[in-house]
Amino acid sequence: MKKQLLIVAFLFTAIVSAQSKVGTINTDYIVSKMPEFKEVQKKLETYGKTLDHSFKEKLDEYQAKVKDYSEKEATYTDALKQLKQKDILKLEEDLQKLRTNSSKLLQVRQDELLRPLYNKIGAEVEKIVKAEGFTHVFNENNALIYIDPDFDITIKVMKNLGISVEEETAQN
Repeated sequence: MKKQLLIVAFLFTAIVSAQSKVGTINTDYIVSKMPEFKEVQKKLETYGKTLDHSFKEKLDEYQAKVKDYSEKEATYTDALKQLKQKDILKLEEDLQKLRTNSSKLLQVRQDELLRPLYNKIGAEVEKIVKAEGFTHVFNENNALIYIDPDFDITIKVMKNLGISVEEETAQN
């Protein structure tokens, strides 16, 4: 009985494998070799310098206020000390926010600049999968970047669960 079950499992695997054609792609490598990539790098470098300049200005302002406070602290009244300390703390918070926001802004800008390159690669992937009959394509991170719609069982599962399928969903 175990032999028969093993044979059936083997045949099933062979049939499923025969129906599928899986490929891989290293999109990051392709992007790094595209002629447009150098321009993207230059733009990111320029944008990064702009963000660094803004941070440096804010840091210089902070350091000047701390120095000024340290030099004149003995002459300040308690109320003025509290006011100056609040001002310095506010600048510290602003510096931290600026640092955090700068990295997020740089990441957003990078995504924005690289998106056309990845779209270009995606268009070529579409051509190749259709011409060569691939059913699945994974990238270098083992993320699925293409699946043949014939292998998508989303709608079937939804119907089996009794979830209504809208026309727009059914067309995708």
